[in-house]
Amino acid sequence: MKIPNIALAKIALVATATLALAACGSDASTAPAPSEAVDGITVYNAQHESLTKEWIDAFTKETGIKVTLRQGSDTEMSNQLIQEGAASPADVFLTENSPAMAQVENAALFADVDQTTIDQVPAEFRPSTGKWTGIAARSTVLVYDKNKIREDKLPKSMLDLANPEWKGKWAASPTGADFQAIVSALLELKGEAATEAWLKGMKDNFKAYKGNGTAMKAVNAGEVDAALIYHYYYYGDQAKTGENSKNVTPYYFKNQDPGAFVSVSGGGVLKSSKKAADAQAFLKFITGKKGQEILKTGTSFEYAIASQVEANEKLVPIKELQAPIVDPAKLNSSKVTDLMTQAGLL
Repeated sequence: MKIPNIALAKIALVATATLALAACGSDASTAPAPSEAVDGITVYNAQHESLTKEWIDAFTKETGIKVTLRQGSDTEMSNQLIQEGAASPADVFLTENSPAMAQVENAALFADVDQTTIDQVPAEFRPSTGKWTGIAARSTVLVYDKNKIREDKLPKSMLDLANPEWKGKWAASPTGADFQAIVSALLELKGEAATEAWLKGMKDNFKAYKGNGTAMKAVNAGEVDAALIYHYYYYGDQAKTGENSKNVTPYYFKNQDPGAFVSVSGGGVLKSSKKAADAQAFLKFITGKKGQEILKTGTSFEYAIASQVEANEKLVPIKELQAPIVDPAKLNSSKVTDLMTQAGLL
């Protein structure tokens, strides 16, 4: 019986597909698993989007694993994860600051981080619990108007900013997760009474701005003498035009002062992830040498902290910051927002 041409074409197509599948199966070590080839992983990202995209591009190029990104703030993403619980589509959570990680950890939503990843990150840059890990860091600084104030006239401690002589002279962005992380460290280091007193003095003395960059611009424009922010706003602006930082310079409190706090950006794998192996691979990559080199050579100016990769050469070496020792797992965002609300800052 003669087979029609259309039927022959269909048979040929099936045979070709079968041969192709067999060829892929002949090298199982390099063929991507179905989860890698089709769906990939979903990252809830509160880190800077540009930095995380650099990580994702490099990771996908190396592994073939696709990554879907959902962007939001620390608080927005952590609250969403808690609301979604075990039904969350997220596989990985990345933050700018530690308190949001601790919040998700306290809700028992994280899986343990693979030991190979933990081994890449020094103990001072990850929580004692092992439920997530540090992926980058940023230092607290006081940027000040170098045309109006000498360094020897600056406060010796961040706590001095609550003193009467600093009334109306400094700025901050209290509604942001960055500043709340600094207050979280103060709470852990000095206790509730000291934190409450400092926040009261802050309320009397400071000027509020929305965003660290805006606070720095205010110093640059001569509106205030100084602003308490993170270091990379200054270095990022200097690397561009410098127009928002030409009149300012960063001051590091050092001496284990609360104002020398180094905030750890976190990464964790969700316990509910159905692609845990891929999610753990992503976390291992960004804390590995290639991921940390992106921090060193990129435009985020955050500190590389893992795999023995040094920070960007323009930054003060992290060992010279003389930061206080704070377990990131103990930073309490809920208590901080309560205290800041009571002080009239939120």
